[in-house]
Amino acid sequence: MIYGISLSIILAVLWAVLSGYFDHPLLLALGAASIVVTVILSFRMKIIDRETAPFLRLPTLLPFYIWLGGEIAKSNVAVLKASLKPAIDITPRLVRVPVDARSDLARCIFANAITLTPGTVTVEIEDDGFLVHALSPDFTAPEGFADMNARADIATDGRRRRT
Repeated sequence: MIYGISLSIILAVLWAVLSGYFDHPLLLALGAASIVVTVILSFRMKIIDRETAPFLRLPTLLPFYIWLGGEIAKSNVAVLKASLKPAIDITPRLVRVPVDARSDLARCIFANAITLTPGTVTVEIEDDGFLVHALSPDFTAPEGFADMNARADIATDGRRRRT
């Protein structure tokens, strides 16, 4: 139920910001009706869950996205340096990255974070890990992937279990 309420609130705020209509009763009523219909259809399709409405996870997701932005910036600089050298020193490789995330949402965020980071792309998702394409060996450090995996797991599911 809490996910339905949070989805309704986010849709209402989004509609108000994007439409800009605050003093037309008919348009406000139509906006409210569209939100109600959307939430009812979402409940009927049984897709209201923490993945559909992850807004309650914002306190843990925002620090992860800020950290990811910094990693993307660092990776951009590394790719730029590698591509601007007179003799391009790129040795592409495929690596298997182990994944021990506890939920599908954490696995999805981890795979997307790898793909968003310049120089790496998640090529295939398997049960126990990902197949990742990297431009050079510098982008394949296992501890970097392990850190990103742990951060994605914490951002989506709270405390990480001890290993």
